[in-house]
Amino acid sequence: CENLTLISGSNLIVTTAEVVKAGEFKPPTGRAGAPGGTDPYSKLPAFCRVAATLKPSPRSNINIEIWLPVDGWNNKLEVVGNGAFAGTISYPAMATALAAGYATASTDTGHTGPSSNTFANQDVIIDFAYRAVHETAITARKTSETFYGSSPKSSYFNGCSTGGRQALTEAQRFPDDFDGIVAGAPAING
Repeated sequence: CENLTLISGSNLIVTTAEVVKAGEFKPPTGRAGAPGGTDPYSKLPAFCRVAATLKPSPRSNINIEIWLPVDGWNNKLEVVGNGAFAGTISYPAMATALAAGYATASTDTGHTGPSSNTFANQDVIIDFAYRAVHETAITARKTSETFYGSSPKSSYFNGCSTGGRQALTEAQRFPDDFDGIVAGAPAING
């Protein structure tokens, strides 16, 4: 897992590449489990956790995480979407995907914190609108290939609310990013 720091380049900065032992993942402060107090992390298998920053444009600062099962990979990738104005990694959704054997990834869509940060500059708006999920998908596929020695046989996107909007945007702008897309309750102006 540690050798994944070598995938860094001009547009990709790996900040963490570590093996997390089974049941030992602790999300960052303020990012607990799913609503209702359940802990989606206590039963997770061991996984390689890669945290990185993508910089596809000068003012982009897209934080992503990629989780790769150490054992029992189902040869599939599931990128998960965000809710509301995003601004955070979707750890509970990643936990669900990892528990099912998927390599998984999520993005903060290029900003953190309150909704006003979503509109900080034109690059951040583009990252939120479509670029962050696309760049995350590309990076997650390459990282999986480096870690496992083969690309995922199938890749999926799963999101609801803003994640549903992200799903529809991916299908329209980047139809080759995923083999299947789940778009729940898309936040769009119909």
